[in-house]
Amino acid sequence: MVSANCIAHPVMPASRYEQLVQSVVDYAIYMLDPSGRVVSWNAGAERIKGYRAEEVIGHHFSLFFTPEDCADGRPGRLLHQALEQGVAQDEGWRVRKDGTRFWALAALDVIRDEQGEIIGLAKVTRDITDRRESALQLDAVRAQLFQAQKLEALGQLTGGLAHDFNNLLTIIISSARMALGSPDPARVQRMLQHILDAGQRGTELTQQLLSFARHRQLDVSLIAPSSLLTATRGLLEHALPRDITLLERMQPGLPLIEVDAGQLQMVLLNLLFNARDAIAECGTIRLAVDAVELAGEVEGLHGTYVCFEVQDSGEGIDPQVLPRIFEPFFTTKAFGQGTGLGLSQVYGFAKQSNGAISVDSTLGQGTCMRLYLPAYQPEAGIPFDG
Repeated sequence: MVSANCIAHPVMPASRYEQLVQSVVDYAIYMLDPSGRVVSWNAGAERIKGYRAEEVIGHHFSLFFTPEDCADGRPGRLLHQALEQGVAQDEGWRVRKDGTRFWALAALDVIRDEQGEIIGLAKVTRDITDRRESALQLDAVRAQLFQAQKLEALGQLTGGLAHDFNNLLTIIISSARMALGSPDPARVQRMLQHILDAGQRGTELTQQLLSFARHRQLDVSLIAPSSLLTATRGLLEHALPRDITLLERMQPGLPLIEVDAGQLQMVLLNLLFNARDAIAECGTIRLAVDAVELAGEVEGLHGTYVCFEVQDSGEGIDPQVLPRIFEPFFTTKAFGQGTGLGLSQVYGFAKQSNGAISVDSTLGQGTCMRLYLPAYQPEAGIPFDG
């Protein structure tokens, strides 16, 4: 038996290799000398950058960078990195011969001779302008969907908030009238305190609503689960009927998470709204937040995660429907009672945040949804929500 290590691999002749490189038109493939000057040029480079071989050979590869990048020393840094580390990768704007720009994904690899000395660098560049524009358009659509979901949630919150504001106004007006008609200074002070308390509560409600409704750029930041849960509870309690009880449990000392706070709040409201709608009349929603260690049992995730668990005592989900609940526009609600986008947004947020969403449901017993988000882990250790 011949060992695999002893099998001779045929070496492609230089002429055949050059023909292969020249036949590639989707990638700009060319060689640089150690100083960064172009020494070869393929058909793909001519198609993407617009220069013929005789126009660029001998020129420094900084010719293809924008004036801003050249002024910033970017070509030199990439060359230095490749010579020091053996490889360098970059993504950014490049300039064609006609002055137009394209978004490039580029790689530099060092080439050595038989003695290990650097004799040049292989440069491969790909035009990914279309892919970048598609990603930007997708981000814009996601932002629009996120804002649409906010508007839908605000619609569901309006009824409860209007009721609460009406109660606060009743307290303020009644207390003011009694204070005006009372000769007792102590009673007047009590009525004024009632007015202040009601006004402060109204201010808090307004701030919560404005903070949630504000249209802003999506922004990933380091947040404490406890503070976000407090803000979400302030909104949610106005959307729950009196015959549905919300029970909360939060593990102390939870690790921080790095996500978009507005998106996470929207996701939690979606999960809680779904739990509310699953309960026909009276029932219970349990919201629990824990730190868990995963070892691949949830979509192959490993490490420390914060788990947001929403469990309802509703009717459960039909096993035939369960596989489809995260599909966009799929809904079992009556027309006009839901867009079918809430759970798809939850799923998308979980994936974008390097987490996962899982569902357990039993007909007649209820549904439990668990959102897993990775704990923030800087090099120095995991900061905790203390």
